[in-house]
Amino acid sequence: MFRRTPDTANAPADERAGFLRRLRSRLNRGDSWLTYDLGDLFKGRQIDAAILEELETRLISADVGVEATARILGALRQRVARKELTDVRALIQALRQSIVEVLAPCARPLRIDGAHRPFVILVVGVNGSGKTTTIGKLARRCAAEGHSVLLAAGDTFRAAAIEQLKVWAERSGAAFAAQLPGADPGAVVFDALQAARARGSDVVLADTAGRLHSQSHLMEELKKVKRVIQRVDATAPHEVLLVLDANQGQNALVQAQQFHQAVGVTGLVLTKLDGSAKGGIVIAIAQQLAIPIRYLGIGEAPEDFGEFDAAAFAAALIEGPQDAAAAGQAGTA
Repeated sequence: MFRRTPDTANAPADERAGFLRRLRSRLNRGDSWLTYDLGDLFKGRQIDAAILEELETRLISADVGVEATARILGALRQRVARKELTDVRALIQALRQSIVEVLAPCARPLRIDGAHRPFVILVVGVNGSGKTTTIGKLARRCAAEGHSVLLAAGDTFRAAAIEQLKVWAERSGAAFAAQLPGADPGAVVFDALQAARARGSDVVLADTAGRLHSQSHLMEELKKVKRVIQRVDATAPHEVLLVLDANQGQNALVQAQQFHQAVGVTGLVLTKLDGSAKGGIVIAIAQQLAIPIRYLGIGEAPEDFGEFDAAAFAAALIEGPQDAAAAGQAGTA
């Protein structure tokens, strides 16, 4: 089934500043940011081993990971040895800078290359990570940028997934391609790409069924879908976008490693950062995999989806909502 839905719900232009404000208010809410009460605990003291040990414990507890924590603490200890950090406030600012240094190389937004038409984005991830919702929000963003979009319902295992994607197509004004539940996912995507070529669509967003990274037979099926895409266009998919639930902590890192090994992930979306996620897993992933982090999801609404900003994220993670507001604005000025 192929059809173009009425273009009556064009997405507004990306309100970057508004998204960053929501990120700062929702990430690590309450007393969960990394440096909460650190200044009070060590008020008036110069930086010593006890302060650095406390900071190290907090980084590990926040899912930053051993490797990234060692890198960050190593840089801080060098600055302490050079007497560059004289109080806790200076330490917190240096911590933010160190985190930005880890994250900045991965802060690379997705760009639709007009040389490839359609530009094919294969979206993968485990069950419940938010793939279908991410596709809908990305379709809205692409449409707002003037691209014609086709959504391919490659998750044929769940009828609900097909219906959900259809709703997102209607909201964003995208074309929609689907077959009956239980159809071969490769066949669905193949037909969708052929239709996109015939229509002259700019972008194809292909949904896939959620699968655990440990399910080898389903990972093989995902490889097959990628091979089918390459039969239509040898250069495609032009982006393999992995959607990760940030609440999964270190398990999200394992998922990223396995999916990358299977299909060559080229970009990441971290979702559900408005929940109980500690956020540090983003640093661990950046340190160990160096895969571009394209977008963050902080809620269900279409506007709760925005490009990853290393400075704003680091500020929200370590300094809390109020302090991070000023720091994030400075980092994105």
